[in-house]
Amino acid sequence: MNNTSSTHVNDKLFPFPQLLAWLFILAVAQACSTSSGTEQAVEAPQRLPVITLHTQHATTYDEYPATVEGSRDIEIRPQVDGQLEHIYVDEGAYVVQGQPLFRINARVYTEQLNNAKASLAAAEANLANARIDVGKLTPLVKNQVLSDVQLNAALAAERAAEANVQQARAVVESAQINLSYTVISAPVSGYIGRIPLKMGSLVGTAMPQPLTVLSEIRNVFAYFSLSENDFIRFKSRVPGNTIDHKISNLPPVELVLSDGSTYSHKGQVEVVSGQFDNRTGTITFRAVFPNEDGLLRSGNTGKVRIPNESPSVILVPQEATFELQDKVFVFALADSNRVETRPIHISGRSGTNYLVENGVKVGDRIVYAGLDRLQDGTSIIPEPMAPDSLIARAAR
Repeated sequence: MNNTSSTHVNDKLFPFPQLLAWLFILAVAQACSTSSGTEQAVEAPQRLPVITLHTQHATTYDEYPATVEGSRDIEIRPQVDGQLEHIYVDEGAYVVQGQPLFRINARVYTEQLNNAKASLAAAEANLANARIDVGKLTPLVKNQVLSDVQLNAALAAERAAEANVQQARAVVESAQINLSYTVISAPVSGYIGRIPLKMGSLVGTAMPQPLTVLSEIRNVFAYFSLSENDFIRFKSRVPGNTIDHKISNLPPVELVLSDGSTYSHKGQVEVVSGQFDNRTGTITFRAVFPNEDGLLRSGNTGKVRIPNESPSVILVPQEATFELQDKVFVFALADSNRVETRPIHISGRSGTNYLVENGVKVGDRIVYAGLDRLQDGTSIIPEPMAPDSLIARAAR
């Protein structure tokens, strides 16, 4: 018997091709079993952190661009014409009220004063002569030696001499004032601004630019503007019957400087302008900040930040949201711990949390992390997050 084309198994003969077919079927079955096990492992529910929403106290801020100015920015201008003879201060220096700042050459004004004094002396001498004449004529007229006409003429001359004296005294006072204007002193205490002119320059009352600007910055003003819609919200949100009453009820405000840091002292909103600017459609507010250390200067820029207290709002961490087509969504847990996407409407921010007006409610559970691995209908194993960690986040 020829054994080259068959195999003996359990005393039976199997053709070799049939044996290969059975081996192939077993291999395919094993591969399918392995693939099915892998898919089952991938489809196993994920363990993801979940938070339960509840109401909390939160503070939000409205920020408005602001420009800082000294409580008084005074332009220092000459009140007489002449050559700038001396500059007593340097740019940026702090000066006290009454301290000399500039001196204008005073020779012309000194001579004008001397001339005015001489004119006053001459007028006083003429008055003395007029009084002598009146004194001589009075007894003669009384004794009817002379007529009243001569005495009346003498009295008129006396009155004219008195008027001349008063006029001469006024000229002297004017010359003294002009002479005093040659020394320009600080009207208030503050900081000196830029000094564009140098010694030897000709200065005068018709100059287009001031000698310098003196800023009193013990207190500074931060000016900021509200749009018409912001102003309407301000009136509806802040308690009070009048605008002044509402402003007085505003909490202390903060000043955020241009580098993002917050100024160490808080300020208070004081006044509001009487009307809207037709060009910009805004109305201007002013907040005052203490500046005893002189850290703020006129011309600083920043933002005025007004706090808004919300005693009971729903906070959703930004990490628990995702954006799609300019809308914000969360993954909320539905029945059987399956997730579903929900759009939420945001009314503001507090730290790293969103203030949510609608879309979710108190008691809803949302997925906190691992959102990139989820889609509608995915089942998860929720792991509740500790409330203390959420409160700590809300406080930041």
